[in-house]
Amino acid sequence: MPFFKRNPFGHYLFIKKWLIRILGIISHGRYRKFNNLQIEGSEIIRELPENNVLFISNHQTYFADVAAMLHVFNAALKGRDDNIKNIGYIWNPKLNVYYVAAGETMRSGLLPKIFAYTGSVSIERTWRAAGQNVNRQVKNSDITNIGKAINDGWVITFPQGTTTPFKPIRRGTAHIIKTYKPVVVPIVIDGFRRSFDKKGLNIKRKNVLQSMVIKNPLEIDYENESIEEIVKKIEYAIEQHPSFLKVLSPDEAEEYLKEEEELNKKREFWS
Repeated sequence: MPFFKRNPFGHYLFIKKWLIRILGIISHGRYRKFNNLQIEGSEIIRELPENNVLFISNHQTYFADVAAMLHVFNAALKGRDDNIKNIGYIWNPKLNVYYVAAGETMRSGLLPKIFAYTGSVSIERTWRAAGQNVNRQVKNSDITNIGKAINDGWVITFPQGTTTPFKPIRRGTAHIIKTYKPVVVPIVIDGFRRSFDKKGLNIKRKNVLQSMVIKNPLEIDYENESIEEIVKKIEYAIEQHPSFLKVLSPDEAEEYLKEEEELNKKREFWS
């Protein structure tokens, strides 16, 4: 029966649909009323296959980035051209959209747990835990779950694994690309850091121009390109290669320098 149908992670699709509807209605004004979301590339979304798609993006907040993408994807699939007007598109959302998120973040309270039901593929970060730098092995089950989500539908991932700009691309994303061979679609976002707090739950500033540029899928030789070559492609595609530092906004530059200062202090403490 449709009511009891589940996705590969055991989530009831009926519940997921209603959560997306409710959260979509609540969040819509954040991109249309309080701030303005400028979109490019909606037509690319409509040309993608039903599954085996991996979106790679720079990252600015924990939740607002993904919420905006869910709005844009569903609006585009319902015929909207570079806009999210008339929220009726959210009534029948695409249910096989997932996003990769840190398990620590998704377990941090009731609201994140609700968000997780809408499509989170939670993983344990190998480089960061409880605000501290760590160094641990990748869990095979995490890779398997990301592959399961790719096989079922579309997956959003943030290959830097942090909201701080111009951090290195995690090699794990390149490994996933070589292993599962998805269609890889780059997205570049801006303005979310200025308009929301770090979690992306509270509006920090109004009347900010937010932007989302959806680019054409990357051309990747899955068999012959090295991990390093794919990492380099990702850096340029999501505009996080050091050569893009010259276009860093004052707010981004301040946050970047602040985090670098904190990391240097920790390095000095442990050296």
